[in-house]
Amino acid sequence: MSSVPDVRVGNWEAVGLVAGREITGRLKSKAFIITTAATLLLLIGFSLVMKFVAGGSDATVGVSGGSVALEAPLKATATSIGQTIDTRQVDEAAGRAQVDSGDLDALLVGDGSKIVVVVKKEIDEKLRNTLNVLAGQLALNQEITDLGGDPAQVGKQVADAKAEVRPMEPPFDYNGQQLVIGMIAGILIYMSLLINGQSVAQGVVEEKSSRVVELLLATIRPWQLMLGKVVGIGVVGLVQMVVIGGAGIAVGLATGVLTISVSAAVGTVVWLVVWFLLGFFAYSLVFAALGALVSRQEDIGGVITPPLMFVILGYVLGISILPSDPGSKLIEILSMVPLFAPTLMPMRLAMGGVPAWEAGLAVVLVLALIPGLVWLSGRIYRNAVTRSGAKVKLRDALRAT
Repeated sequence: MSSVPDVRVGNWEAVGLVAGREITGRLKSKAFIITTAATLLLLIGFSLVMKFVAGGSDATVGVSGGSVALEAPLKATATSIGQTIDTRQVDEAAGRAQVDSGDLDALLVGDGSKIVVVVKKEIDEKLRNTLNVLAGQLALNQEITDLGGDPAQVGKQVADAKAEVRPMEPPFDYNGQQLVIGMIAGILIYMSLLINGQSVAQGVVEEKSSRVVELLLATIRPWQLMLGKVVGIGVVGLVQMVVIGGAGIAVGLATGVLTISVSAAVGTVVWLVVWFLLGFFAYSLVFAALGALVSRQEDIGGVITPPLMFVILGYVLGISILPSDPGSKLIEILSMVPLFAPTLMPMRLAMGGVPAWEAGLAVVLVLALIPGLVWLSGRIYRNAVTRSGAKVKLRDALRAT
């Protein structure tokens, strides 16, 4: 009697074959190439725009005649209130012509004893505030002089007089660039989880509806097929994340838009990769299992929306709260909860100031959750993936077969 040859392959060999098929197909797909190239172009364009915008002044003011003496006080006053003003020495006639043509935002005229400013039509409110502060200082200096005092000495004493702040907890000085990088990190993580996670569910339904899954399950086990698909799509997403994140940081440093240290920039990319892997693996297991419940692409949205809402909610909370309140206690707590950690923790880490124990705890909690997700998702996938037609109820898929 002849026996049927065993065509099953080893456990991890099967996972590798499925993953390799996903990687090869998706890396060559137009969708992957176009989305990666488009994102890179957007990052490069953003860096170039920021290079031209950043570092410029808030206004350019001409000084003429006696007002030339106000050039240095004007710059100092602007700096003291967070403004940057460029000055240009011109004669009054030429200055007026430049104001009219738009080359100058304003022109200071007169003998310098008070502020007299010429503008084309209206003065910018920030520039007005700066000039009002300077005018007040000139009036104060005149009063001090009339009383026989030294305006320079008084000014120095006033400048040196500052409140002594004694914080009970040392605050973290959030850098503006770190805040921007944190937001970009959140966007990249959010988009990667959204796109690649849904790709897992779509791939499961595609194979199920075309009955390809029945052929595949003749040689490999359900969990091998599910895990191979998750790993394959995850590798593709990882490649895309590293390329985009690495290129974005490199362009930012090369153009001078980013002035943070190289080690901080590399650390941001590393944490981005770590949280992509953790978040993708956790959520994709859920998406693969839920995708197996339906047989039509149009039904995918209904089954994956509940877990997807946690990804969206984490992202929305992060970009809504962190820019104005980087030390938010709510975000601090949620960033350690496994459901929200993949979107919130990389934002906080990119901004800096996260205690090592918080970052470590968040990683440990997600890692602890994954084995449970593997078991639960594997059970649902195994019991539902071969059932075509109507949607399989979750409680039926959870029953042992």
